[in-house]
Amino acid sequence: MRLEMGHIHIKDIRFSEESKIVDGVLFVCEDEIRKIVLEDEKIKSVTFDIAKPGESTRITPVKDVIEPRVKVEGRGGIFPGVIAKVDTVGSGKTYALKGMAVVTAGRIVGFQEGIIDMSGPGADYTPFSKLINFVMVCEPEEGIEPHHYEQAVRLAGFRVAVRLGELAKELTPDETKVYETCGIKEGIEKYPDLPRVAYVHMLQSQGLLHDTYVYGVDAKKSLTTMMSPTEIMDGAIVSGNCVSACDKNTTYHHLNNPVIHDLFEEHGKTLNFVCHILTNENVYLADKMRSSDWTAKLCRMLDLDGVIVSQEGFGNPDTDLIMNCKKIEAEGVKTVIITDEYAGRDGKSQSLADADVAADAVVTGGNANQLIRLPKLDKVIGTLDYVTKIAGSSADAIMDDGSYEVELQVITGATNEMGFNCLSAR
Repeated sequence: MRLEMGHIHIKDIRFSEESKIVDGVLFVCEDEIRKIVLEDEKIKSVTFDIAKPGESTRITPVKDVIEPRVKVEGRGGIFPGVIAKVDTVGSGKTYALKGMAVVTAGRIVGFQEGIIDMSGPGADYTPFSKLINFVMVCEPEEGIEPHHYEQAVRLAGFRVAVRLGELAKELTPDETKVYETCGIKEGIEKYPDLPRVAYVHMLQSQGLLHDTYVYGVDAKKSLTTMMSPTEIMDGAIVSGNCVSACDKNTTYHHLNNPVIHDLFEEHGKTLNFVCHILTNENVYLADKMRSSDWTAKLCRMLDLDGVIVSQEGFGNPDTDLIMNCKKIEAEGVKTVIITDEYAGRDGKSQSLADADVAADAVVTGGNANQLIRLPKLDKVIGTLDYVTKIAGSSADAIMDDGSYEVELQVITGATNEMGFNCLSAR
C-alpha cells in the first residue's frame, strides 16, 4: 500500500462564527460543533475550551486525545467502521492537522483517567502539553450507565475530529510524507539482503472499559491478524479504554504510532518492514495462550528475522507480553519488547508481573510509580472532583498549598509503551 500523508500545521485555534482554517489558524464555530456533539441523546451538555502550551492550565479527567484527519483521495474514510463506512483504508492521500488535538473530558467513568498539564513539571511528562488542545467537556444525561457514557463521549470526539479535519480537504499541505510497503514476494525480491522485520502491536482488550477497536470491531473478539501499517494512519484502530493514564494508548497515539513511523524510516535502508501484526490482551489464560500461539505462528509463516512488540497497560497484560516474546523467540525470531515499569516509588520492586530469560531486549518507558508534585495551576478545564480517586493518586494527595503529590500514573502518556514519551532508563 502507498499512503501520502499531508501535514497542515495549526499555529492557533480561535472561536468564530464560521469553522475554517486560514493561514494556519483553526477557527471553530461553537454552535456548529455543539450540534455535532449533541447528536447523541446520552450527552446532556458540552462546553468547549482551548488550552495552549505554556498556559497555567490543567485538563482533567482526560478520556481521549484525537488528531483531526481527512481522507482526500483513495478508498474509505477516517475511522472506518466507527464514523466512516467499513472499507479498507491506508492508501491514497490523507491530510492531518498537526500541532493540535481534540481532547475529550468530563465526569469520570473509570478510575484510570488522567491529567494533562499545559505548564509546570507535569507538562514535561506528557506530549500533549506541546499541542494546542481543543477540549470538549461532556456531561451525561442522568441515569446513563458509565460504559454508555464512555461510548457516547468517545464517538462525539471522533465526529468532531472528523469535522475539523474536513476543513483542510481543499488546502495545500505544509509538508507531505509518503509511506509505502511491498507485498511479501515483492519485498523478498526487492530487499533480499535486509532483515525482515514486523511490528507486533498488542491491543488492550480486557473488557470492562478496557477496549480497543479495529475497523469498529472490539479487538477481544478477533484472533491475531495482520494489516498494512498505513491503515492505522487513517484511523483503523481507535481507543476505547480507561487504563492507567500514563500508559494508555489514546487514539492520537494510534494515529501517530512511533514504532510504525520509525520502522518506515528504516524501511529499504537497514530493514524490510514486512507488516503490522495485531494481537489482543485478554483476561483468561486460554485466550492468552491462543493469541500468543497465533502471533508466533504468523511470525514464523512470514519468515521474519525480528519483531518489535509493544503492550498497553500493566499487570495482567505483562503475561501476554512475555508469552508473545517467549513463543516468538522460540520460533527463531529475534524479539524486542517495549513496556513500562511499576517498580514502586523507590524503584526497587519487580518491574513487570511476569518475566522470562527470552525477554533479553527490553525498552522501558519509565517507572509509573515515580512520585511527582504538581503545582496548583490557575485554570482547570473539566473538574478536580476526581483527582484524588484516579489511579496513581490518593485521598491525601492534595497538599495545604494546593499542590498535588501523585505518581506519574496520573499523567496522560507519561510512560507510554509505544515509546511516545520522554522517559526511559539506562
